[in-house]
Amino acid sequence: MKTIEKTKPVLVTGGSGYIASWIIKLLLEDGHTVHTTVRNKVQQNKYGHLVDIAKKSKGDLKIFEADLLKVGGFDEATAGCELVMHTASPFFINGLKDARKELIEPAKSGTRNVLESANRSKTVKRVVLTSSMAAIYGDNKDVLSTPNGILTEDVWNTSSSISHQPYSFSKTIAEKEAWEMVEKQDQWDLVTINPGFVLGPSLTKRTDSTSISTIIQMADGTFKSGAPELWFGIVDVRDVAKAHIKAGYTPEAKGRHITCNESASFYSMAQILRKQFGSDYPFPKSKVPKALIWLIAPKAGLTRKFVLKNIGIKLNFDNTKSRRELGMDYIPIDKTLKDQFEQLVEDGLVVKK
Repeated sequence: MKTIEKTKPVLVTGGSGYIASWIIKLLLEDGHTVHTTVRNKVQQNKYGHLVDIAKKSKGDLKIFEADLLKVGGFDEATAGCELVMHTASPFFINGLKDARKELIEPAKSGTRNVLESANRSKTVKRVVLTSSMAAIYGDNKDVLSTPNGILTEDVWNTSSSISHQPYSFSKTIAEKEAWEMVEKQDQWDLVTINPGFVLGPSLTKRTDSTSISTIIQMADGTFKSGAPELWFGIVDVRDVAKAHIKAGYTPEAKGRHITCNESASFYSMAQILRKQFGSDYPFPKSKVPKALIWLIAPKAGLTRKFVLKNIGIKLNFDNTKSRRELGMDYIPIDKTLKDQFEQLVEDGLVVKK
């Protein structure tokens, strides 16, 4: 059990990211000193929103340049911190050219390099790792072989590989790397946050996030002919940020935490958006039959194995631990989608058709 002093700086890696930006915003507004890392400090357009938030907040922000693949690259940013929140990890589902180089190496080596910096710091007491539900299951079909058909923190993803669901594989090996490393020392403990599909308003106008691009595609006609019945565990990005902070500053917190609100499919999300925003946008009106998706899968950039193991299979999970141990009370999915879509409209990232 580790008690973290709130007057000490806290490191949040990958500061320009979707989740990390919200964590930093909440910490700064609460008066914390925040260290964060970016890949290139010259690219101020990617982290300028953090500087703006810091100017309006009680807390202080210090920005460091760090490379996930560079040994010792996080030493300077970690110095003096008792708490490290490691969020930096690539999130790509499609369009990969080299999964090992683009996903596996940054996820595993990045985790190892950050935790080795924590070891060298002599001050770090706790690490909160942004893992994923992807480290719990690989394909939706996996839920059918779990006790009572429900995903819990005791379940690990054993179905993914570098050639099938490589993103899920990268999150699994990164989390396993962290749990192996924590056993080799006694300076710091480890708590993991395992969110599902993270949605909700972004603090930037960037669209290079799968979470953000998915909602944009809902409104730009990409799924106009129909949406697949592909189910996810949905969680609001603001809740994910709160969960990280609660995990960091709750001494009793330990182990893994499924951080999800409820299950929803592409189709059910489209129905919620249509109900809220009417017919001004070409939201999907129907489901695409699984047989048709299977038929066109190669042209759509999907494997037929993925279609068989995922489409039409609902996820069931137990978020009791995050509610009990971290005191989480989740934002309803209707509000998550409404707030995110309004932000996208306001930023001009979706327009009426």
